[in-house]
Amino acid sequence: MVDLYKLKSVIETDFSQVIEEIEIKEINELRIILADGSFIDIWYSLKIKNRCSYHWERRFIDQTIYRHDNIPHKKWSFVRTFPKHFHDGSEQNVKESRISDNLMEGTYEFMQYVLSTGKISIKDT
Repeated sequence: MVDLYKLKSVIETDFSQVIEEIEIKEINELRIILADGSFIDIWYSLKIKNRCSYHWERRFIDQTIYRHDNIPHKKWSFVRTFPKHFHDGSEQNVKESRISDNLMEGTYEFMQYVLSTGKISIKDT
């Protein structure tokens, strides 16, 4: 199981320039509130090892979502990295996901992806 307190601390330290708040919602879920008001939910399965989802919710800002997950939805079985897949902007626009299977590394990669989009302004310090 992932140590959410350690993960929260790493994210707060390494990505402080875009984070307003991080809350541990459940024993297996973090919510990260970003500087633009959008949020990221990071969820880890308690039953299936390495099952996870990284979901960036922006629908109320620009009608987009970005989500890497490895839930084996049969409708995405055509994706070469199945069950891993990436919802790129919408639920229906699905692509391959190369995010790490290691939950700590995958979280870090997803946060780096969020920064790389340029959609979040860096906070003044």
